Amino acid sequence: MASVPIKDRKFDTQVQYLKYKVLREVARYAFEDRLLDAYTEIPKLIVKEKPTMRCCIYKERAIVEERIKLAMGGDKNNPNVIEVIDIACDECPMSGYNVSDACRGCIAHRCEDACRRGAITFDEHLHAHIDKSKCVECGQCAKVCPYSAIVNQKRPCEKACKINAISMGESGAAEIDNGTCISCGACVYQCPFGAIVDKSFILDVVDMIKKSDHNENYKLYAVVAPSISSQFSYAKLGQVITGIQELGFFHVVEAALGADMVSYAEAAELAEKGFLTSSCCPAFVDYIEKQFPQLKEHVSHNLSPAATIAKYIKETTPGAKVVFIGPCTAKKMEVQKERVKPYIDSCITFEELQALFDSRDIDLKSLPEGVLDNASYYGRIFARSGGLSDAVTQALKEQGLDQTFELKAIACDGIEACRMALLKASKKVLPANFIEGMACIGGCIGGAGCLTHGDKNKADVDKYGMEAYEKSIEQAISRHYSNNRLDAEAAVNDVLEQFGPDRVQYVLANTVRHKEWDGRISRDNKAWASTIPMPEGGSQDRHSEYLVVDRCNPGLTDLFLKQVRQLAGEREKPSIREKLQKAPAAPRRSAPAKKKETER
Repeated sequence: MASVPIKDRKFDTQVQYLKYKVLREVARYAFEDRLLDAYTEIPKLIVKEKPTMRCCIYKERAIVEERIKLAMGGDKNNPNVIEVIDIACDECPMSGYNVSDACRGCIAHRCEDACRRGAITFDEHLHAHIDKSKCVECGQCAKVCPYSAIVNQKRPCEKACKINAISMGESGAAEIDNGTCISCGACVYQCPFGAIVDKSFILDVVDMIKKSDHNENYKLYAVVAPSISSQFSYAKLGQVITGIQELGFFHVVEAALGADMVSYAEAAELAEKGFLTSSCCPAFVDYIEKQFPQLKEHVSHNLSPAATIAKYIKETTPGAKVVFIGPCTAKKMEVQKERVKPYIDSCITFEELQALFDSRDIDLKSLPEGVLDNASYYGRIFARSGGLSDAVTQALKEQGLDQTFELKAIACDGIEACRMALLKASKKVLPANFIEGMACIGGCIGGAGCLTHGDKNKADVDKYGMEAYEKSIEQAISRHYSNNRLDAEAAVNDVLEQFGPDRVQYVLANTVRHKEWDGRISRDNKAWASTIPMPEGGSQDRHSEYLVVDRCNPGLTDLFLKQVRQLAGEREKPSIREKLQKAPAAPRRSAPAKKKETER
């Protein structure tokens, strides 16, 4: 199978590309049982005869050797999954306030007057200097300089780390305080020299794939994060799912199904306790434990979505092994905790998944589309900031708890927002009873292990979540249509078993509004659709364009809607728990379902 052209890749930086190349070759050598040759051969494969990033090829190759070590698991004596490659660190200039060449040597000396520490002095040319032994980095001198000649210079890694876990060591290279670090990986992505890297467990995954012997010895499951919908932009999501199975995984399961479980349990726990913080983001939980230990008792006792669904897989499939695939570097710390270790055997990022694909020369674009349709809309939108709060709101309603408990949620987008909410909570002045904490900006879609980073990712996740609705309706109509006749009652019952009537009616009303021009939809249904409230700006909402039943004959959709309206008041809405209890003991490969879909 031909190798996928590199022009079809999307890496934000050359640092990511270098990291990918090392991971790809290490995985390739592992699959071919040639790891002993990796240290001598891979540096020469990646660094050719001319230097492209450093002073000489010898330093470049030495850095690649250090990257190979991290690709093989890194320093076993360092418990942190984030490490610094000392020889790759460019020893950036000293951080803090410094006087630039823009200083004109004026005679006002406002900077000197503003400094209460006596840290400002002047040379014979009246050029200002800052004594770092006295400076407290208050910035008052910079505020009063008429030429803006005093600037606050921070190392990119220090600037990226919002919890001050990075400092400059005696050698001039960056150092990470493991007692403060929460392994969020912000510094990994922001370091322009690639000197800070997350350890990889890619060899563990290769080993499990090989030892499973095509899933004969044990079943190997991949649990994928919902944010996968915003990655691998050069291929379709269904092709990515098939690609994971081509690697040797028995089945691909959504972590979003675990999110459905978590939101249901977390809603009940919140209503019982009255105040709670989420437990889904491992970096956020670690931050509470290290910086706000007095709030530790308020962290939800539920496992994270990935661990929850992994636990379900292990309990229903004896001997199974589970690999989590997502955007999160902190997840690599979580899977090592005693509470999670029994359920998740290893963890890799989307960057590492891309390297695995290419180590086996898997061309995703040439593969058929697999189907990933386990979870609900609310489970899938956990990937973005605010998604968990929306899911808990829905779970409270489904359990009838919204009648006695009023949810006041605050969604914290990034660790700085988390800090402010936790500070207020620790002083009992937070006007909220539920803190949804996401260490990365935007939520999981902003994780350091993503292939791409950008605002468009949020819309992709919402679109992916919406597909849980419209795809179920389309499949139900297709399944119960034969001999030019639709068994509308059976089709509607299929859908209402998965989703409550409120959700289904919203999808159908939104569909009708988008097809107002279509004469195959009855006037009665059009009039009904206009009475259904549309959240967040009505039919012009940015999510609504994805929530349309678009692959069925509008006449069949019209018949389906009539039956929904007739049955909606006759049934009680099934809960998420009821839905999960009907889940099969072991998820089956979903490729056959896709075949039926293409026949329509």
